[in-house]
Amino acid sequence: MINDQPSCSADSETSRQLVAFLAKRHNFQTEGVVAVTRVWLQNRVAPEALHEIADVYGKVIDNLQAHTHPDSPYPSASYIKSVTEAGPPVYGMDAVGDDIPLSEGGEFLLERLTSNPQSSEPLWVIVWGGVNVLAQFLYRIRNRPDAASLRAKLRVYTISDQDDSGAWIRLQYPDVFYICCVHGWCQYDGATWLGVSAPVHGADQTKVTREWLKEHIQIGPLGAVYPTPVFSMEGDTPTFLYLIQNGHRVSEEPSYGSWGGRYLPVNASAKGAPNRGHFADTPDYVTADGKRIRSNHATIWHWRDAFQDDFAARCSIVNGIRGLEPVYLEVDAGSSITLDTSETYDPDRDKLTFKWEQYCEPSATQSYHPFEVSSLDIKLLGDGDGRKVEVSVMPAEKSCIVVRSQKMLEKGPLLHLILSVTDSGTPALTSYRRVLIQPINRDYTGPGDKKPLADEDLFAFAILLWLNAQH
Repeated sequence: MINDQPSCSADSETSRQLVAFLAKRHNFQTEGVVAVTRVWLQNRVAPEALHEIADVYGKVIDNLQAHTHPDSPYPSASYIKSVTEAGPPVYGMDAVGDDIPLSEGGEFLLERLTSNPQSSEPLWVIVWGGVNVLAQFLYRIRNRPDAASLRAKLRVYTISDQDDSGAWIRLQYPDVFYICCVHGWCQYDGATWLGVSAPVHGADQTKVTREWLKEHIQIGPLGAVYPTPVFSMEGDTPTFLYLIQNGHRVSEEPSYGSWGGRYLPVNASAKGAPNRGHFADTPDYVTADGKRIRSNHATIWHWRDAFQDDFAARCSIVNGIRGLEPVYLEVDAGSSITLDTSETYDPDRDKLTFKWEQYCEPSATQSYHPFEVSSLDIKLLGDGDGRKVEVSVMPAEKSCIVVRSQKMLEKGPLLHLILSVTDSGTPALTSYRRVLIQPINRDYTGPGDKKPLADEDLFAFAILLWLNAQH
C-alpha cells in the first residue's frame, strides 16, 4: 500500500482510510506501507504519522482477533510499524533518473518482488497518492533480464493520477496491470471512486452522513481516531474494497465489478480486450428511487449499504464475513435448473433475506447491454423466500449467438449472477456469491447465418445455479 499521510491530527482523509483498512486488515496479507507525496503535498512524507493509528489499532486487536477465522488473523501493531517505509520527499518524476537512488520505499518494493523468483503470486500495489515509488522501481529494473516477469507480478490500483509519474508508467510499461480513472487533471467529479461516499446522482447518502458516522463508526478506540469529514470521505477506500473476498469480486477481472467498482481495458487489439494494461471507468445501470440510472459512480454506490454496514459491524467488533471464489457452471441452452440455497445459515441466528441479481454489464461488449445479453426466467420455489428457485435458460438462438452478425456460437457469452444474503442484525451484514454461467449450444454444427432479428427480438440474459452459501 502506498499512501500520503501528512498528519493524523487534523481532518486527514488518509486517517479515515487507514481506520477502515485496519478494521478489514485480516482480508489481506500486507507486505508494506509506504508514505508518499502527491500534487497537494509535494515535498514531504511522514511515515511516523502512520504509527499513531497503528498504536490505537493495537488496543483493539484482541477483540478483532476473537471475531475472525484463525487462518486469516489480524497482524500486530508492531508488524504494521515494521513494514512502514518512506518514499522520496519530492514530487512525481523528480524521483526518477539514472543518478537518483531508490528511496526506502522503492528498495522495500524491490525486495518484496524479488525475494522469491519462483513465485508467480501477484503483489497488489494500492495507491492513495502519487506513484513515484513504483516509477522508481520500474526504472531501476528496466534492464534486468527478469524485468518483464517482475512487471507481470504487479497489480496496481490507484485513485486517479495524483502526480505526473502515473501517466509515465502507463506509457512506458503498457503491460502493467493498472486500474486508474481517466479524467482531466484534478477534475475528480468524473472519477468512479466518488461513488464510495459523494452525493452523486442516484446514491443514497444515509450511511455516509456525519450523523451516521458518529453513531456507527466513531465509537470505541479505533473509531475515535476517525476524523469527522468536512466534505465526502474515504475516496481512496475503493482500492482495498476491491480486494475484499466476500464472494463478489474476482480480483484478476476488473470488468466483473466488485465493492471497489468496475473497470474495462482502455486498449484492445484485434484479438479482443487484454487482461493486462490500463483499466478505466465504465458505467453500470442501477435502479434507485424507481428510476433507471446509468453512471460509472454506480459501480460502487450500488453496494454502499453493504460495505458501510460491514465497516460499522467491525467498529462494533461483530463477526466478519469470509467469502468464496466464484462458481463456474456450464448450462445447456434451453434447459431449466433448480438452484437450492437451503443450507445457508447465519452463525448469530439472524433472519436472512435472499436476493438474486443479474449483473449484465460484465457480459456485454458494448454499453447498451440489453441488445446482446440474453435473459432468463426465474421462478421462486418452496415458500418463495428466494432460497430455492427454478431457472429457465433461453434457447441457443437467444443465448448462444452474436447478435450483430447473427452468427451461432458453441458457447454463449459468459453470464454473471450475484446472490446477496443479508441478515437482520444491526447493522445488517451482506455476503455474496458470484455465479459464472457458460451457456452451451449442444446442437452447434458451425457458425451458420440466421436472418437479422428485429429490435424487439433482442433480450438480456442471465442464469443461476445451485449454491451453498455460508453467511
